Amino acid sequence: MGLKCFRAIALDLAILAGHLVLYPTGILPERPPAPPPPDAAARLPTEGRARRPVVLLHGFIDNRSVFVLLRRALHRHGRQHVEALNYSPLTCDLRTAAALLARHIEEVCARTGHSRVDVIGHSLGGLIARYYVQRLGGDLRVHSLVTLGTPHAGTRAAPLLSAHPLVRQMCPDSDVIAELRQPVPECRTRMISFWSDADQLMIPAETARIDHPDVISRNIRVRGIGHLALPVHSAVAAGVLEALDTADEAPADAPDTFSVA
Repeated sequence: MGLKCFRAIALDLAILAGHLVLYPTGILPERPPAPPPPDAAARLPTEGRARRPVVLLHGFIDNRSVFVLLRRALHRHGRQHVEALNYSPLTCDLRTAAALLARHIEEVCARTGHSRVDVIGHSLGGLIARYYVQRLGGDLRVHSLVTLGTPHAGTRAAPLLSAHPLVRQMCPDSDVIAELRQPVPECRTRMISFWSDADQLMIPAETARIDHPDVISRNIRVRGIGHLALPVHSAVAAGVLEALDTADEAPADAPDTFSVA
């Protein structure tokens, strides 16, 4: 194990300590914004006048508190409507969480006047969002999906912790991973995957890359940042903002890898 990996692990441990302090603040579900007064209907943001809402989805045994810093960066960058969705750690099937996400996004669109949203998912959250897009028709609602350290091809680390059904679904040979390999012709969602060469939970590290012939995808390599640091590191946040800004213009043959750190 090289110096780079030791540094990544040390940073992850420091982030874990800080996150344990913040974790209780994110246990309760987020309250949706109050509905606008009746005379404000004409002032609802619409496509072309405001940026799409962003929905944040956390990883396994986590909650919305993991996105405190990324959320702040999104707000500073002009994303006025950002929401984080909690799914229960008692959820035993990724498909159930994907259906919950589908309902939530419908509510977001109804409240904001937008027909589409962007989604950012960390780890398992990215896999849940991708299942919604590819298997539940979510490409009609999701313009861009950004994943951070998501086991798109399944991770070999999962069998070591496979007591939980959700973890088993992250194994390379799971039914969920097999479903995500199936054809999705004319998928409308653009997918951007941030994967790290120092991610100790993605085995191999390249499993966090999206590789599907029907998906417009871009894989962004992050150097020297561990799994827990991906949703909180400033370099990754900058890369996410850039990826969302250019998603409308990015052609299908855009370069699939560059370094943000």
